[in-house]
Amino acid sequence: MTDLNEYECAMLDTLLEAFGIPDSLTRLQLLELFGQDEAAAYAMVQALQREGLVAQSGKHGDYELPEKLILKPKGEKFLKEGGFTKRYQQEQQKTLEVGGMLAKLQQENMRLQNEKLANLAESDRLRDMVHGLQYRQYLWLALILLALVAGFFIGIAYKS
Repeated sequence: MTDLNEYECAMLDTLLEAFGIPDSLTRLQLLELFGQDEAAAYAMVQALQREGLVAQSGKHGDYELPEKLILKPKGEKFLKEGGFTKRYQQEQQKTLEVGGMLAKLQQENMRLQNEKLANLAESDRLRDMVHGLQYRQYLWLALILLALVAGFFIGIAYKS
């Protein structure tokens, strides 16, 4: 269905609506609908057949179009539900929704990347703080050892 544009969808709906009470169209009626453009008529008939909405009847002869085209009940139901035009509009809406979801996901991704960078910066700051505190701890430990050694030597010098 994605290969059809809005105009083609409208043409297919018009073709489905052209089926009368006997639920069939002859080759001549098809050509009249498409201004004697057999290629365009054939393309539209093929699209309807792909969807399983019509059946062919009669000899094809040298022509690409069948002698008679018969509307299946599925085709009538499909048309009552809005046809190709409604399906096209729903697909366009889905495209907008997907685009909107994509934009939301991109925003969420950007927010998470910013949060990751902020967390990395905070992690670096805390690591630097821990290293600074460890340095101070070693410095105090060295001063305490120095004081103990000095006290030991002072104690020995005082006894003698």
